[in-house]
Amino acid sequence: MDAFVAEFVGTSLLLAMGSGVVANVVLNKTKGQNSGWIVITTAWALGVFIGVVVAGPYSGAHLNPAVSLSLAIAGDFPWADVPKYVFAQILGAMFGSGIAWLVYKDHFDATDDPGLKFAPFATVPAIRNLPSNLISEIVGTSVLIIVILYSTEPILLDGNNTPIGLGSLGALPVAFLVWVIGLSLGGTTGYAINPARDLGPRIMHQILPIRGKGESDWAYSWVPIIGPIVGAALAAGIYLLLGVGGMV
Repeated sequence: MDAFVAEFVGTSLLLAMGSGVVANVVLNKTKGQNSGWIVITTAWALGVFIGVVVAGPYSGAHLNPAVSLSLAIAGDFPWADVPKYVFAQILGAMFGSGIAWLVYKDHFDATDDPGLKFAPFATVPAIRNLPSNLISEIVGTSVLIIVILYSTEPILLDGNNTPIGLGSLGALPVAFLVWVIGLSLGGTTGYAINPARDLGPRIMHQILPIRGKGESDWAYSWVPIIGPIVGAALAAGIYLLLGVGGMV
């Protein structure tokens, strides 16, 4: 795979798992109905894990425009590649959420509440207060990005001091990171912390023939886009200010 395909496939897997678990928890007559927030946050974290496992060797597995932006600001990623990555991530998020809808189509049809039909696609705040919601997305994304920027390659040394890569285990730290953000900071807005993760599925909710669906809530859609972008820039700025980029 080239980087574009890798970002598309990795983000597709992430959203198929993420949208899928929300559908499993909130829609009628599923095996996992009403299984709760712990199930949702766990599956999103493991969705990140499998997306990173697949895409990592080919693109670095950003799977998130906020990650691509922050790495470019920090000088660790070419600015010229950011649009390509973001486009692939949005397309992947659209495709993955569409797969989840296809799998759970009977359960979408069996659910009357338009809000529950919307939940597998995009985020909705628990209390709608746009300034507060924006702060939540900024803080959550800042935590995500600052930890990613400070992460190191998962490498051990053998008896001859030769590096030994840990392969797919390298995807575990970011999975745990997304898990703890969801458990601790995600209860306010549903922790998009990823513009593609929210925008792509929101577009799919708008265009898919979902029986009895409601509005796609475009009035709120800017929050999970602007919040992660600001959070990513803030985290990258802190990273540089602390001297990692040679400014101090």
